[in-house]
Amino acid sequence: MNKVLAGIPLLAENITVLSSAKQYATALIRLIESAQSRIYITALYLQNDAAGQQVLHALHKAKQGNPHLDIKVFVDFHRAQRGLIGDKSGQGNRDFYLEVASQYSESIAVYGVPVKRKELMGVWHFKGMIFDNTLLYTGASINDIYLHQDEKYRLDRYYQIQSPALCESFCQFLQQTFVKSEFAPQLNVATLPNKLQIKNKISKLKALLKTVRFNFYAQQPESSAEELSVVPLIGFGRRKNQLNQQIRETIRLSKKNLLIFTPYFNLPKPVMRDLRSALKRGVEVTIIIGDKKANDFFIADEDKFSTIGIIPYIYETLLKAFLKRQQKYIDSKLLNVRLWQHESNSFHLKGIVADERWHILTGNNLNPRAWGLDLENGLLIDDAKQKLLPTLTEELTVINQHTQLITSYLQLESQDQYPEKPKKLLKKLRMAQIDRLLKLFL
Repeated sequence: MNKVLAGIPLLAENITVLSSAKQYATALIRLIESAQSRIYITALYLQNDAAGQQVLHALHKAKQGNPHLDIKVFVDFHRAQRGLIGDKSGQGNRDFYLEVASQYSESIAVYGVPVKRKELMGVWHFKGMIFDNTLLYTGASINDIYLHQDEKYRLDRYYQIQSPALCESFCQFLQQTFVKSEFAPQLNVATLPNKLQIKNKISKLKALLKTVRFNFYAQQPESSAEELSVVPLIGFGRRKNQLNQQIRETIRLSKKNLLIFTPYFNLPKPVMRDLRSALKRGVEVTIIIGDKKANDFFIADEDKFSTIGIIPYIYETLLKAFLKRQQKYIDSKLLNVRLWQHESNSFHLKGIVADERWHILTGNNLNPRAWGLDLENGLLIDDAKQKLLPTLTEELTVINQHTQLITSYLQLESQDQYPEKPKKLLKKLRMAQIDRLLKLFL
């Protein structure tokens, strides 16, 4: 563990935590407008809606005002070429990127990262946005709900970190792995590689991702104030996955307390084993999860219910079964599960904190899909003297305003209490044993 923890020194004052989607939206535009040398944005998608249009035009305007500004955007290759789930128009975001690019004389680069041949089998889930020497790290993508443009928002975690070395490490990784390699085609140009060319790029990229790591120098602190360190991590595939290994190691390190954020309760088997071991050795575990109604696939109107709407019910079923098995730890106050729900808004928080010292910031959903299919990354922060504890406490205070402590598995609805359509679909899935297959992709 000591070898892994050798990272980039930080001051506690280098880290600022934003507390809302509105603050994220404001910070994102401000950072774009104030950048002087480079902007590297990574997100699952940059959507063609009001928020996405504002951000993409802001990027183009920044380039117009400063032609030397290096602007690169990285999104998922497949996701960028389709519409939203349920959108019958078939218009993807790539058309939007092309249209906006045609309106400006100075061009920026929007790259599509093709992690797998099909989106279902794995997506670009890398997180982090670089503005000069500032890293804005969040699991949020860029659209109306993530930036709270209308009535609804999707809550995430938003960490703003000042570190030239960390930002340089991120930019070098993106530049070397996806741009110079030419494994990530540019989306906002007239033509894309054909299917055979994309297939070849994916094959080579997958091989590269199994070995690639962030490059950085693990430095000694220059002053006694630099008591924190940060290590950027990459995760791809089930074997030799650096991020997965660090997630497990962090849970195993916990002696007093463990805090886990996950929007969807479907923990990979290795994580579940480590979690149970932590409870057995007396670690106080707190899990903050989105209620099924705070899931982005939840459909409140039963008349509009479709197959995709079954996902929140599957997650709740898994959670209830877990709570029932661990009821003794709930009774002894070792296991604290808090469900987040605020009106019709959704929950997208991820991360781990062990003994109020080791922090993993990540976009990893802590589910089988993230564990073995998607391309993930994260930051490991070692805070040996707990300088970030006041910041974490403040973040938790805001989050817990809308959480409910679960003291018994009986507080969760049973399948018999579900609306008729989800109830019938769940029964069919179980009879066909399709639910087991679905759990691998959720």
